[in-house]
Amino acid sequence: MAGISCYSPSLLSSRSNLGSSLLVVKYRGGIVTGKPLRRSAFEIKAEVEFVNADEAKKLVAVEGYAVLDVRDKTQFERAHIKNCYHVPLFIENTDNDLGTIVKRQLHNNFSGLFYGLPFTKPNPEFVQSVKSQFSPESKLLLVCQEGLRSAAAAQRLDEAGYDNIACITSGLQTVKPGTFDSVGSKELQDAGKAGLVTIQGKISAVLGTVLICALLFITLFPDQAEQILALVPSS
Repeated sequence: MAGISCYSPSLLSSRSNLGSSLLVVKYRGGIVTGKPLRRSAFEIKAEVEFVNADEAKKLVAVEGYAVLDVRDKTQFERAHIKNCYHVPLFIENTDNDLGTIVKRQLHNNFSGLFYGLPFTKPNPEFVQSVKSQFSPESKLLLVCQEGLRSAAAAQRLDEAGYDNIACITSGLQTVKPGTFDSVGSKELQDAGKAGLVTIQGKISAVLGTVLICALLFITLFPDQAEQILALVPSS
């Protein structure tokens, strides 16, 4: 079953069949039909494709898919695919009610501090913003950093009547440099890295270098190292 990487159960399509519904999963190469669901007959035209980076590039270059980036503004500005469209699934939450203020403070002290993530909320205008730029017949490649937001966005657009939707499995973090022309200060795969996590990595690299130099010094110049250690006051 080459070509299928993963799929979200919530994005499975279903077709009515004698009063029941059949699970239908679309992947590049065919259709897999599952067992009937025990519920009333209904029909959902969901055909969301999950593709890898190379397959995504072919969708854009050969099949004419437009790239729709659904990440937040900060990640988008760090790096994005050239000539893509940007409609964030989540937007910065600047509400000032007491509950939001407390949650925002907790977020800024943890996720915001360590990962550089903004405090966000669902974008209530997401579907309408997409509709203002694309018709339901448009071919759309949805991208985000890890693949979760694009899958959620695909579900919302499917419910709004969009039939030709594809997502990159596991998101832009799996896209190797050079796969797409990009814009920004970072590579696409690194756009999600920020905050103290990146600083910690640099500190670890510096400490590692210092320890290696110290080990080499002790190994090559044991007498001098012993004299230096003798100068250190004992506790």
